[in-house]
Amino acid sequence: MYPQMSKKLRRPKRDRNLFKWLERRACAPEFAGGMLLFLSLFFFAAATNTLAGWLYVVSGVSFALLLIGGIMPSRVLREIEVNRSKIEPVSAGDPVEIELIFRNTGKSDKTLIQVRDLLPEGISLDRQKEHVIERIAAGANHRWVYSTDTLKRGIFQFEQVQLITASPVGLFRSRRSRPTPQPSIVYPLVLTLNQCPLIDRIGKNDSTRQLSQEHSQNNATEGLTRTLRPYRWGDPTRLVHWRTSAKFGELRVRELEVTVGGQELVIALDTEPGWESENFEAAVVAAATLYFYAQRLNFNVKLWTASTDLLHGNRLVLETLAGVNITPTLFSDADLPAAPIVWLTHRRDRISSLPSGSRWLGWQQSSDSRDLSQNPGLSIESDPDDLTYNSLRSQLQTSL
Repeated sequence: MYPQMSKKLRRPKRDRNLFKWLERRACAPEFAGGMLLFLSLFFFAAATNTLAGWLYVVSGVSFALLLIGGIMPSRVLREIEVNRSKIEPVSAGDPVEIELIFRNTGKSDKTLIQVRDLLPEGISLDRQKEHVIERIAAGANHRWVYSTDTLKRGIFQFEQVQLITASPVGLFRSRRSRPTPQPSIVYPLVLTLNQCPLIDRIGKNDSTRQLSQEHSQNNATEGLTRTLRPYRWGDPTRLVHWRTSAKFGELRVRELEVTVGGQELVIALDTEPGWESENFEAAVVAAATLYFYAQRLNFNVKLWTASTDLLHGNRLVLETLAGVNITPTLFSDADLPAAPIVWLTHRRDRISSLPSGSRWLGWQQSSDSRDLSQNPGLSIESDPDDLTYNSLRSQLQTSL
């Protein structure tokens, strides 16, 4: 009983595959075409049995109509050219805009053409986008623009567009593919940070900072205060500007001017195996976020991975982070840059050997009791349900 039921369930799938094969190779009959083919065979059999001339005429006309209906769809599609415009890069979560241009190179109008654009796997929840072209005049173009949401960062390759039609008779349907290769680059998400102590304090001498803060407290009119901002939990009380706080009815804190222009900094991403996929995606987001935050503070910031070495430039860094993946490429401590590093990793065996003044972000909780005071950092707690990375943003803004 059960084997027979499974065969019945599989049979429609084989039939669909057969029809798809016929569509791609030649043509597949529509319902009307199948009925006309059945009636044509019936009339031809009846004419052979009765030798009635009018039955031969009916069957002959029917077969001629079937022949025309089977040949014309492929000829209609043969005269359609498809071009895909260049796809502009977007950030993860933003819609990407796709433009397709169809040109009728034939001498007659083309009508009722169904278009299917096959989307790369992983770029969106949709597997394909469909569009119907009602009419393209001879020598004219038809433009189709649509957008689809992006799920994650990456470099996705659009490969082909399918054209389907049963025009002009509607008895048989043909499907033809047109290669339209074009890459779509989806940048990783860049979080907006109000502050990031991991970057703010990198390479700074704590004693010098303490001296500057005490000097600012003793004489707040000498220009060392950059601005006043609302009090945040964890701010030292010695930086509270009491006169302004009394005026506004809330605590206001002095934000000191720190000169960091031109200081070199490297955002280094560990791509060796051992990452969990969610943690690696969060590390890529953190790398992009820290790069642009450090750039906003006028650091001479660069990106480093084992496969690309040092990179500089917004577009190049974003494209690299869009395509970076976990690789088996091994490297030694000597391969790391000599400048201060923000090391994004899933393990801590290289933390103690980082250059002086470096920081680290670890995505793996560890009970390692070694003295890491020379290179402090943050242990990031991942939240797989947080698709907007709010948890990561709050942790990056946490004081060391």
